[in-house]
Amino acid sequence: MTIRNLEHAVHPKSLAVVGASVREGSVGRVVMQNIVDAGFEGEIWPVNPKYDEVAGRRCYAGVSDLPGIPDLGVIATPPATVPSIIGQLGDKGTRAAVVITAGLTRENGLRQAMLEAARPHLFRIIGPNTLGLMIPPVKLNAGFAHMAAKPGNIALLSQSGAIATSLIDWAAQNNLGFSHIVSLGDMADVDVGDWLDMLAGDARTRAIVMYLETIPDPRKFMSAARAAARVKPVIAIKSGRHEAAAKAAATHTGALSGADRVAEAALQRAGILRVKSLAELFDAAETTARFAPLERARVAIVTNGGGAGVLAVDQLVDCRGELAALEAATVDRLNAVLPATWSHANPVDIIGDAAAERYSAAVAAVAADPGVDAVMVLNCPTGLASPIEAARAVAGLTAEGKIDGKPVLTCWLGDHTARDGRRILQEAGLASFETPAAAATAVSYLSDWSRAQRALMRVPSSGGENVAKDGDTIRAVFAAVAGEGRRMLTEPEAKTVIAAYGISVPETVVAGSPAEAGEAAARLLQSSEKVVVKLLSKAISHKSDVGGVVLNLSTAEAAGEAAAEIESRVRAREPEADIQGYAVQPMVVRKHAQELILGMSHDPIFGPVVLFGAGGIAVEVMDDTAIALPPLDAVLAGDLIDRTRIGRLLAGYRDRKPADRGAITTALKGLSQLIVDFPCIVSIDINPLLADADGTIALDARVEIDPERVGAPGPNPALAIRPYPDGWEKLIDAGSARYDIRPIRPADIALYSDFLARIAPDDIRFRFLAQRKNFPHQMLVRLTQLDYEREMAFVALDTATGELAGVGRLSTDPDKQKAEYALLVRTDLQGRGLGWALLAQLVDYARSEGIGRVEGFVLADNEKMLALCREFGFSVARSETEPSLYVAALDLN
Repeated sequence: MTIRNLEHAVHPKSLAVVGASVREGSVGRVVMQNIVDAGFEGEIWPVNPKYDEVAGRRCYAGVSDLPGIPDLGVIATPPATVPSIIGQLGDKGTRAAVVITAGLTRENGLRQAMLEAARPHLFRIIGPNTLGLMIPPVKLNAGFAHMAAKPGNIALLSQSGAIATSLIDWAAQNNLGFSHIVSLGDMADVDVGDWLDMLAGDARTRAIVMYLETIPDPRKFMSAARAAARVKPVIAIKSGRHEAAAKAAATHTGALSGADRVAEAALQRAGILRVKSLAELFDAAETTARFAPLERARVAIVTNGGGAGVLAVDQLVDCRGELAALEAATVDRLNAVLPATWSHANPVDIIGDAAAERYSAAVAAVAADPGVDAVMVLNCPTGLASPIEAARAVAGLTAEGKIDGKPVLTCWLGDHTARDGRRILQEAGLASFETPAAAATAVSYLSDWSRAQRALMRVPSSGGENVAKDGDTIRAVFAAVAGEGRRMLTEPEAKTVIAAYGISVPETVVAGSPAEAGEAAARLLQSSEKVVVKLLSKAISHKSDVGGVVLNLSTAEAAGEAAAEIESRVRAREPEADIQGYAVQPMVVRKHAQELILGMSHDPIFGPVVLFGAGGIAVEVMDDTAIALPPLDAVLAGDLIDRTRIGRLLAGYRDRKPADRGAITTALKGLSQLIVDFPCIVSIDINPLLADADGTIALDARVEIDPERVGAPGPNPALAIRPYPDGWEKLIDAGSARYDIRPIRPADIALYSDFLARIAPDDIRFRFLAQRKNFPHQMLVRLTQLDYEREMAFVALDTATGELAGVGRLSTDPDKQKAEYALLVRTDLQGRGLGWALLAQLVDYARSEGIGRVEGFVLADNEKMLALCREFGFSVARSETEPSLYVAALDLN
């Protein structure tokens, strides 16, 4: 249900504490005392039949005795009592509760009983087995944490109560505050995706930090995370980084696709910034909440100690940051204000006796350099100058933590006077860190966040991006394999499948006997210098492991003998082995080619994943691979290549020409499209895929399917990210022109500049409910790059000119109970029926998604839109809260 009724938990005006107690050491006593001590300003009603009074307040025997309807229940009673208490609260009118009680499990049936009691009331349950819920800005501390947290703008979601209390303690020492602290508990109902949806729209929350152990409902999580990360930083620790990879019987890909690698890929695709430690979690939150993302992170370092500067550079390079190259003019300016012994390079070492004036002059000079994106200022304690005065000098240059709009990050090393210096910097709004490495890492968060933002904007098409495909051939192969009750395709079958989606393979001839293998080799040797003979078996997947591959055969006789020897070796190991024959193919020799692996496996949480990396027989030993979630487009495929070491080799070195990157990208897109189109595919291995300047060719392939799912239509419902919705295109005639109405694509951003330039100011005001002259690039990116799980936009394009004529947009609430629509048609094209056609497309799409209600907010003087809505069948009523607006609504149920 995502955020429905969750607002009662985050904005409560009254509480019922069921299980409140006066007994020393009891959870009920601690919870009640924490609520009272936090200063909650609403009604607090203790409930416990044992007492007449708790914490100075009248105590009620049962929920039914309460004098009013509590917005939020807080339950700390024995497990067996919880389901009935949920039912009683629901009957009373309460719609949310924090269930602190543990022991409600699937095994004892209490978890399900609790959920069934909640269901008739759409009652939301936080927990069970939770530390509690803390919302400092409203003075709510409904839990048993050891201390209260300060109000602030960081929201914390934690799947561990112990981690939550540790972070509360750490934040208090570092003067950080929270908008929300949520101990997620067992997540029987409200999960991390629900909270992300809630916090994405919370004005008090500037950054979200998470401690995650597992991710339930991955598609909901990915959609919620992508929506939240579009508007504010989302930072996470995901535990289990070194968990052993799951074993896979059939494919290298399964063995290499460890759970943490998939989680890493998912978090990256969701736009989430992943960190490794609790300290980094809040450093990242503070940094990203303070500063905008950096497309590049060219850093200038000013320090009074060379060693500190070197440490910062080491960490900066480790974090993929850049040391800025100072312009000659900047060096001249520094020469004028610094002693002759300064470093004359970046880091700018201004020498240990640097006074406040020297700091001020050096920092101002490097910040003015156009080749500098961020400034890092370090101070090492000496007996020659005051760290406190240096801090005041740097603070005096900055506004909101920036100089000339560039982030400034500081590190005052040491303890006594350095602590006072850090306080001065923090009070001036500057980010301050205890070590040079921490400051350098913080800079990297800004560029990493920028990379994450770019990744989350990519939503490739479900129909493929220029992928040549022959689905009928594949369906025939899969049907034949399933008809035999097999899961594993033979090598020729697997190669037929991947070739049908644009992945090059060598010619393969199937031979039923050694003699036929010789005949096949004789034919192939007419155009090839040598051939390869491989075992053909429906039961044996890894042919090399049983001696089932012989290379470099130059005669037909040698090929026949090789086939016979293969049979002998296999029979010696497995007398009953299933041998169908032999696959004979040309020996592909590419002296300078790199061996790659492409693969697909199923993660138990995130579904299908794509693997790319260094291939060959030592693929697990090399372990140079990267994981991505499909679907992929050319940009995402390129990112996947670049995350591997072999990706750098593919760019060429010494006498090696660069490999054909376009061919590799095409192969990855073909693999991705197979996954999207055929839900029956369980795993794929393409190893090796040879890649050089002449292109790519797959020498071996393995494909496993689920026979029971052959024929299931795409797009694959197991995908964690919903692809671009093909099938929603139509042509219409409007006026004297023809228009193509289709879902918006990221590339449509190029059409917006001309489109918006041809719209009258009043039409802009009607669409955005306010005057707007400027449309920043980032805003246009968000308008054109959607997560199609939550948003849809249809564009109307003139088929003759390709120009953008109109846009219809639909944004659903996370429950898909209601969606808001908006229309914008070019001013010179209004009155031709384009608005009607776009609105009809939006309504049809909403019905197909099961959305119950479509509504829009229309300015009172937007008479044309109000008339269109009435003609279409919308009810139109003046807004109860805003007299200048009308609400146009259409119920689809």
